[in-house]
Amino acid sequence: MKRDSRLSGVLHCLLHMAQQKGPMTSERLARAMQTHPVVVRRVMAGLREAGFVASAKGHGGGWVISCPLDDITLRDIHEAVGAPELLAVGHREESPGCLVEQAVNAALGQAYRDAEALLLQRLGDVTLAALSRDVHQRLAECRHPHEVHFHDD
Repeated sequence: MKRDSRLSGVLHCLLHMAQQKGPMTSERLARAMQTHPVVVRRVMAGLREAGFVASAKGHGGGWVISCPLDDITLRDIHEAVGAPELLAVGHREESPGCLVEQAVNAALGQAYRDAEALLLQRLGDVTLAALSRDVHQRLAECRHPHEVHFHDD
């Protein structure tokens, strides 16, 4: 089963955007995400609808973050990209009349709901500003900054 990496990918884009003074094109962001510009535009559309980014067409256009990084949490971004499933595990549903399957599913279902609620809470505690500070700190601590790969080619 392939994991959904939209949240990770869009956070990657947003942090690159936060490092820039001006707009970044879908093509440039696609290079950072190692994907196609259409994928970037599709993902960014949800962020635009949520008010986190804006775009401008034409020469000098591209995507920009449209609100303070402190105002955007990872949970906000998760919801803006369509709230993909957070857990890739599930339970059997082949025999819904089986009492054993019912008991197992009830126990697992509650554990999954609890884990997802905790994960969503934690995502709500982390802002893009905190991630941006972490990137800056890692760069400052890097012994070989010339080897840092920002995908800015």
